[in-house]
Amino acid sequence: MIPFSVLDLSPIVEGSNAAQSLRNTLDLAQHAERWGYQRYWLAEHHGMPGIASAATAVVMAHVAGGTSRIRVGAGGIMLPNHSPLVIAEQFGTLESLFPGRIDLGLGRAPGSDQATARALRRDMNADANEFPQDVVELMHYFDPVTEGQRVRAVPGNGLKVPMWILGSSLFGAQLAAQLGLPFAFASHFAPGQMMQAVEIYRSRFQPSAQLARPYVMLGFNVFAADSDEQAQLLATSWQQAFVNLRSGRPAQLPPPLAAYADRLEPAARAMLDQVLSCSAIGAPPTVRRQLQAFVDRTGADELMITSQIFEHKARLRSYELTAGLQQD
Repeated sequence: MIPFSVLDLSPIVEGSNAAQSLRNTLDLAQHAERWGYQRYWLAEHHGMPGIASAATAVVMAHVAGGTSRIRVGAGGIMLPNHSPLVIAEQFGTLESLFPGRIDLGLGRAPGSDQATARALRRDMNADANEFPQDVVELMHYFDPVTEGQRVRAVPGNGLKVPMWILGSSLFGAQLAAQLGLPFAFASHFAPGQMMQAVEIYRSRFQPSAQLARPYVMLGFNVFAADSDEQAQLLATSWQQAFVNLRSGRPAQLPPPLAAYADRLEPAARAMLDQVLSCSAIGAPPTVRRQLQAFVDRTGADELMITSQIFEHKARLRSYELTAGLQQD
C-alpha cells in the first residue's frame, strides 16, 4: 500500500469547543506518528463553527512541538489571504524550529465566505488570479540571498521547505505541473474533476529542483471500525456536516444519526453520493478493498486520509485500523 498521511480539520464537535479540539489534534498526531503515517496536514479555514485550525501555522507549531518524527504540513495555506513574505517568515520560523519536518501546501481559495474573506484581506482588490505570481514570489523568499536583495524573509532565505500545490479544479494541476511541484487534489470533498486534473498534471509536468517526476496525493475519506455497521453509523456525522456546508449552513460536527442518507432529498443525496466515490466505510477488509480500488483507479502516490468522526476515541480507532492496512 502507498504511504498514508493524515488530514486533520481539528473538528469542533457539538457540545465541545476549540480548546478541546486542539488537544484532540495533538493526541491524534502523536498516535499517527506511532502508527507510521507519513505526514500530518492541517488546513486553513475561517469562520467555520466546526473547524479550529484557522491559525494554521500556530496549530502546526503545536503539533510539531508535541511530536518528534512525523512531517507536519499546511494542507493548505490559502495564499490570497496573505502576503507571500508573511508566509515565508512563518514557515521559515517553523522550519528553523523543526528542521526537515515542515511542508507548505498552497491553495488559492479563500477558505471562507466572501464576507469573511473581506475581513481577512481588507483589500479585496487582491486577485486570486495572481496566485501563480504569488507562489513564485514565495518560492523566491526561500532561495539563498543574492547581492543587492532588499526584501528578505528572515527566517526563510536559504531554507528548504517543500512546497505543494493544492486544488479542487484543473487550475492547480496546471500550475503544479508548470512549476514542477507535487500536487494534492481535494478529492475528499470535490471529486468531480479529479481524474482530469491528475491526467493534466502528469502529462504536463516539468521537472524542477524540488521534484524530478510527478507526485500526486489525493484526499480520501475513511471511516473504519470493527464492523461495517458501526462504521456506517460513524460516517453519518461527516455526511451531515458535508450536506450542511454545501447547503450554506456550516455547523459544528454533529453526533451520528442512523439512516441519515435515507432521509435526504434527491438533490442532497446525489451530492453526497458523489463525494462517497472517494470514501471507504467499513471494517478493515471492506476498507482495504475500497482503498485498493481507489489507488488502482487513480495511480495515486500518496493518500491524505481524513476521518471526521464525532467521538475522539472512535476517530483514533479509525486511523489505527487504517494504518494497520499498510502493514498487513
